[in-house]
Amino acid sequence: MKKLIIAIAAIIIVLGGILVFNTLSLKSKQVDPEPLETMKFPEMAFQNLSKAVQFKTISFSEDAIPDSTAFNGFHQFLNDSYPLIHEKLTLEKINEYSLLYKWEGSDASKKPIILLSHQDVVPVDQPTLNAWEAGPFEGAITDTHIIGRGTMDDKSSLMALMESVEVLLQESFTPKQTIYLAFGHDEELGGGNGAKAIAAHLKKQGVHAAMVLDEGGFLAQNMVPDFDKTVAMVNLAEKGYVSFNLIVETTGGHSSAPPEDNTLGMLAQAIVDLEDNQLPYKMVKPIDYQFEYMGAEMPFFKRLAFANPWLFKAPVLKALNAHTTTAPTIIEGGVKDNVIPTVGKATINFRILPGETIESVKEHIQETIGDGIKVEIAGFSTNPSPVSGIDSDAFKNLEKTIRSVFPEAIVVPGLIGGGTDARYFYDVSDDVYRFYPIRIGPDSMTRFHGIDEKIGKDNYKEMITFTYNLIKRFN
Repeated sequence: MKKLIIAIAAIIIVLGGILVFNTLSLKSKQVDPEPLETMKFPEMAFQNLSKAVQFKTISFSEDAIPDSTAFNGFHQFLNDSYPLIHEKLTLEKINEYSLLYKWEGSDASKKPIILLSHQDVVPVDQPTLNAWEAGPFEGAITDTHIIGRGTMDDKSSLMALMESVEVLLQESFTPKQTIYLAFGHDEELGGGNGAKAIAAHLKKQGVHAAMVLDEGGFLAQNMVPDFDKTVAMVNLAEKGYVSFNLIVETTGGHSSAPPEDNTLGMLAQAIVDLEDNQLPYKMVKPIDYQFEYMGAEMPFFKRLAFANPWLFKAPVLKALNAHTTTAPTIIEGGVKDNVIPTVGKATINFRILPGETIESVKEHIQETIGDGIKVEIAGFSTNPSPVSGIDSDAFKNLEKTIRSVFPEAIVVPGLIGGGTDARYFYDVSDDVYRFYPIRIGPDSMTRFHGIDEKIGKDNYKEMITFTYNLIKRFN
C-alpha cells in the first residue's frame, strides 16, 4: 500500500510539473504597437453614414428583385460624397448593383489587396419598430451613436473604407500595390450574384491578391468570462453552411385512431435524436491558434487549461463552439386539429466545422434518425472555407495595425460560425481574413440583424482610423 501511495504521489507530482511547465512556457504572442501618423478626421463622416443608412438596400429573399431605386440612389450618393474616389479610381458594376473600385498602385510587382464590404441589409420586423430608439432607416444621429439598419452590418465598414480612401487621396497618397474595394449587393442572401461574381471577374482578369479583408471579426469586450481584455478576433476561416429538410410522408388518418407511426411524432423524434446526438467538439485549425493566443493572456489557472489542451480541451472547445452545430429552424405540417397530416417537414440548419463537409453531415443525419424519413438539402449551402495562415506579411501588417490603433486589445486568430462574402475569394488571394473593428459586447451582440442596431461615434472614428492606417501600412 505504501508503495502504491508513493507511486500515485509521484505521478501527481510529475503531472503537476508538466502542467506548470506548459503553462509557464505559453508566452504572449502579441506584437508591440507602433506610433501612428495623425489623421484628419473627415468632417462629414457621421452625416455620410447617416445618409447611407437611409437607402433601403434590403435583401428580402433569393427570389426578390433588388430595389433598383434604393441601390442606384445609394450609388449616386457615393459618387456625390466621394468625388476624389470617383475621379482617381476606376469603377465597374458587376451584375448591375455590385461595385468594384480599382486604385492603381505604383509598383506592378506587388500583389494587390482586396477590401470587402457589402451594401445590402436585412429587413426589419415591423412589430419591433416601437422598440427602436429611432426609425431603422432614419439614420438618426445622437450625442453618442448613429442609429439604423446597417450601422453594424455592414455599411459602417463600407463607409469607413470610402472615408479613409478619400482622405488619403486628399493627402495625394498613392499606394504601392493596387487596392480593390469590392462591395457586393446580396451578402445577406449568400452573395451568389455579388461577391461570387466579383471574385470570378477578378480571376478572369488574372488578379491574385496578397490579402482579402472582410467583415466577420470584431473587438470583443467582456465576452470572455473573468477576462477584462479586449479581444481583436481576426477570423482565418468560416464554418460551412447547410440546411436539410427532413420529410415524413404517411397515409395520415383520423386523430381518434392514431397509427403507431404518427407523421409529426416521427418528425419530432428525428429532431430530438439529432439534438441529442450532435457532432463532436474537435481541435482543428484555427481553433488551436485561439488556445495559443488567448491562453497566453489569461490569469494563471485559466492559462493552465489553455496551455494543456490534451487534458482540459473539452470545456474550452465547448465554450468556443468548436463543433458542427445543429439547429432546428422550421417545422411544417397539419391542416386541422383532428386530422393526422400525411406530410410533415422540418428544416435543420448546420454550421459545419472545418474538416467536415456537407456530405458528411448528411451521412450523420441518416445514421442518427429513424427509417422512413427523407433527407433533402434545402437552399443555399457551402462547405467550410480553407484556413488562412498567420505567417504572411499580410497578416503581420494587419496584426501590427490592430495593435497600433488598439494597443489595449490582444489579437487572436479564430474561426467564425457565420458566413461572409470572403468565402468566394480564396481562388484569387493568398490569404483571406475577416476583421473590422466594430466593438461588440454582451449588450450589443443581439443588435446584429436585431432591434435598435447602432454604432457609437467613437467606434466609427476608430474604424476610419483603422482602415486609413491599414492602407498606409502596406506601403
